[in-house]
Amino acid sequence: MESSPVQLGALTLDTPVMLAPMAGVTNPPFRQLCREAGEAGLKAAGYAWGDRADLLGGSDRTGPHAPAGLWVCEMVTTRALVERNAETMNMIKPDPGDPVRSIQLYGVEPKTTAEAVRILVGENRADHIDLNFGCPAPKVTRKGGGSALPWKLDLFEELTRAAVRASEEASKDRGFTVPITAKVRIGVDDQHTTFVDAARIAEDAGIVGLTLHARTTAQHYSGHAHWERIGELVQATDLPVLGNGDVFEVSDVQRIMEQTGCAGVAVGRGCQGRPWLFHDMAAFYHGSNERARPWLSEVADVIVRHAELSIEHFNGDEHRALRELRKHMAWYLRGFAVGGEARNALALVSTLAELKERLGGLEDQPYPDAAEGARGRAGNPKQPHLPEGWLDSRELNEAQRAKIALAEVNVSGG
Repeated sequence: MESSPVQLGALTLDTPVMLAPMAGVTNPPFRQLCREAGEAGLKAAGYAWGDRADLLGGSDRTGPHAPAGLWVCEMVTTRALVERNAETMNMIKPDPGDPVRSIQLYGVEPKTTAEAVRILVGENRADHIDLNFGCPAPKVTRKGGGSALPWKLDLFEELTRAAVRASEEASKDRGFTVPITAKVRIGVDDQHTTFVDAARIAEDAGIVGLTLHARTTAQHYSGHAHWERIGELVQATDLPVLGNGDVFEVSDVQRIMEQTGCAGVAVGRGCQGRPWLFHDMAAFYHGSNERARPWLSEVADVIVRHAELSIEHFNGDEHRALRELRKHMAWYLRGFAVGGEARNALALVSTLAELKERLGGLEDQPYPDAAEGARGRAGNPKQPHLPEGWLDSRELNEAQRAKIALAEVNVSGG
């Protein structure tokens, strides 16, 4: 399959793939591994691209250029960013080799969201911003944020317009307007859908692209994604639409694009412990059938590199870096005949030397078929947690508007 570039405002996306932000997963070290895998896939397909200066617009500064995909930062809250919370500022540190610094924002208060955008754009910290209206986590939706927010049409319009206007104002010295995209879900539940209204409002506000996770808030991550809804959205808007949900293999990419007509895909759980999935997708999009099927020794090399990048990211704090890596271990080793004792030992590593020693004791073996397919926790449907009276009207009442700023306190996750 040979794909055409996707234009998201000033941003040119040569490979229409987005790494979907996941809390505690898509930090700079993991994003770098995904980007490097995607770029290896481009090389496999014989696709060439320029240096970072060229990709950011070159001499004419026409806009940023993403050859292998968009590697989006973990979701950060607008309030924490405005207050310059130390952990948040570390989260938005870029992968130094990424030509497009992409950050996802969670916000519910338009003025705070606008100020966060001004910081990212005006201080040259981002080349693309994605607004999160897709998070189904109860701690987010019970305050009216994430996938609950588009139900309130007035708030959704105010927030998207404020973000776009802030980017336009802060981009004056950048040579291009930093593009703003948005991620949404189908709706709160099957009786309260929001995605078509959200697309109409977003397009009018100046949002340049949409990602639709084809599940409702009530579904959470359970069941199957309703790809037919992605097709409905493609028909309902002129904006480029990226399809999200149940994209685990290259074959899924081909099916979702054929069935829906979407411009590309966003990949979340499918790449957990498998950054080389982006190699396969980049190769596929640019006409190559080459696929990465790493032996266990090669996976071990990726794990060690992940650890080394994490130590650097956490400013030399080896214990924290290895603790953060533990959650990835089962994902990396999925399908390999490693044995429970070795798995448990690797899930408890606390130093780089210990990691290398335990990986070195594993017997090499080819990539197993069992490593393919769906991965990540699906869970069960959940009753959406919403503010009192949230579904009574498509507009905020006075009490809800008074409380809306509290939705940005103590929130993290994607």
